[in-house]
Amino acid sequence: MTGDIHAMKRLDREEKAEYTLTAQVINADTDEPLEPPSEFIIKVQDINDNPPQFIEGPYRASVPEMSAVATIKIALHGMDREMREEYLVVIQAKDMGGHMGGLSGTTTVTVTLTDINDNPPKFSKNLYEFVIPEDLAIGKAGGKVRANDRDIAENAKSTYSIIEGDNRGMFEISTDTQTQEGILRLKKPLDFETTNAYTLRVEATNIRFEPNSGGPFKDTATVKIVVEDSDESPVFSKPVYTLEVNENAPVGTVIGSVTARDPDATGSLVRYLIDRHTDLERQFNINVDDGSITLAKPLDRETHMWHNITVTATEVKNHSQISRAIVAITVMDINDNAPVFTTEYETFLCENGKPGQVIQTVSAVDKDDPIQGHYFDYRLDSELNNPNFTIKHNQDNSISVLAKHDSFRRQKQEKYFLPIIVTDNGNPPMSSTYTLTIRVCGCSKEGIVQSCNVEAYVLPIGLSMGALIAILACIILLLVIVVLFVTLRRHKNEPLIIKDDEDVRENIIRYDDEGGGEEDTEAFDIATLQNPDGINGYLPRKDIKPDLQFMPRAGQHSGPNGVDVDEFINVRLHEADNDPTAPPYDSIQIYGYEGRGSIAGSLSSLETASSDSDQNYDYLREWGPRFRRLGELYSVGESDRET
Repeated sequence: MTGDIHAMKRLDREEKAEYTLTAQVINADTDEPLEPPSEFIIKVQDINDNPPQFIEGPYRASVPEMSAVATIKIALHGMDREMREEYLVVIQAKDMGGHMGGLSGTTTVTVTLTDINDNPPKFSKNLYEFVIPEDLAIGKAGGKVRANDRDIAENAKSTYSIIEGDNRGMFEISTDTQTQEGILRLKKPLDFETTNAYTLRVEATNIRFEPNSGGPFKDTATVKIVVEDSDESPVFSKPVYTLEVNENAPVGTVIGSVTARDPDATGSLVRYLIDRHTDLERQFNINVDDGSITLAKPLDRETHMWHNITVTATEVKNHSQISRAIVAITVMDINDNAPVFTTEYETFLCENGKPGQVIQTVSAVDKDDPIQGHYFDYRLDSELNNPNFTIKHNQDNSISVLAKHDSFRRQKQEKYFLPIIVTDNGNPPMSSTYTLTIRVCGCSKEGIVQSCNVEAYVLPIGLSMGALIAILACIILLLVIVVLFVTLRRHKNEPLIIKDDEDVRENIIRYDDEGGGEEDTEAFDIATLQNPDGINGYLPRKDIKPDLQFMPRAGQHSGPNGVDVDEFINVRLHEADNDPTAPPYDSIQIYGYEGRGSIAGSLSSLETASSDSDQNYDYLREWGPRFRRLGELYSVGESDRET
């Protein structure tokens, strides 16, 4: 009623800073408006009712240890992470400039000091002592050392090295990246009898270092290693022995010797043996006491040029201590093999050849292997008296055989035998004789061999080689035709398979393949046929069980004497198709019955009295000498026929 505006709720400027309102004056009695609606804006004034807030708190920060004083600032000099790593700082913020009536807010800042490399590595003790066995394997660990570092992560990593006391390079030290330990390993074999103790100086060095720090931090320690004596295997004077022996050396010859000793202070005796797995033929022996190797069997360099055997040395006091050495024995060559010709030469000489023509080049080989190489000397067994051939030495340890004249004829002499002696240059020289067989042949004008038979020379001059081949082919073809003809006649005269001597009309052969069944349109159903004069018989089927029992029709009889064969077959085929007891489809019928009254008669040879052996092939002899051999094949005696 007064027009005053009052707040109905507590206002919060931070939630809504102003309001837009619409007001109108109306008649209290009639509720009619007295003026148009008016719009006015109410703005909420701000008061200090919110304290300061840290939006992202609490905070975390880091600063390197030992940092200089700066901004948040470092208030103390020499803050050491190794003493205290983390600090919790409370920060307060006040509004209104910190004057009376202002509000405030707080947050925390966790300040972590990050590590720098300000601490050196430090060995836990100044002297390390290790006892390792003499037979420690190379590469095996003999001890461990460790230098601790108060720094962390990369600043705490160190590497280890040997700086003194290992002039012989017996040991090496490496760093285990997981445990930061120094692993001392053996680099060379130990020998208690030579050196039984070692004193080393090892150093641990930081990998990283700070600028202006004067270099990486280091620390050193002393390592004393005591070698413990072990029972060692015998040691050969050489790992590999090389010996030589002549292949003609007699059995029992001393080839060489091996030596081994026990390196232990006790000095046990050693016994020698040959590993027979490396000398299966037992070619060598060895003296068990002094290691001298002798020849047990004769040698042949051409069979084995060298031998590799293994010799073992065993301690007498401890048979488990065994050492091995390789002995390579080279068999030295002596001249004990005569040279032989490279191959069996087949030499041809043309009748129309010229004097001095090379008819064959001959070379030799020798199984021996002289140091100076091979040189062969060739000569004819009777060179001065040989009127037909001579030889010429080539520069490659071979010779050429030459003809002395051109009057060689096959009719006069078909073959010549030329003995050739070959001698090597060994000491003493060895020789052998090879007889070269030279055949005289007819050749073309170009020198190509055409025929080497004497018979070919007396053939008519008008027939060429092609004509002779054609005639020979015709003769062979004619012989093949005759053989086929005779073979077919024999097959025709073979008897048919029958059930008995009286019934030669048909034969039934059964097999297990059932065929394609009813849907097999390619198959043909051949039923049993009977001779009109025979008795109808019915064989039950084995593949199905008939639904109806088929009984032979009464009064069935054979057809008349003049029965037609086609009609007879059709009738029997119809009966077989409708007979469930007929033979199965997988039956083959062979018929020897042609029909009664046939002019040709039966095709069977069962009832005939003749056979192939009764036929006379003497007429083949009358065909001439070309068929003489064929006639002999078919003209067999009575004993052969029975066989």
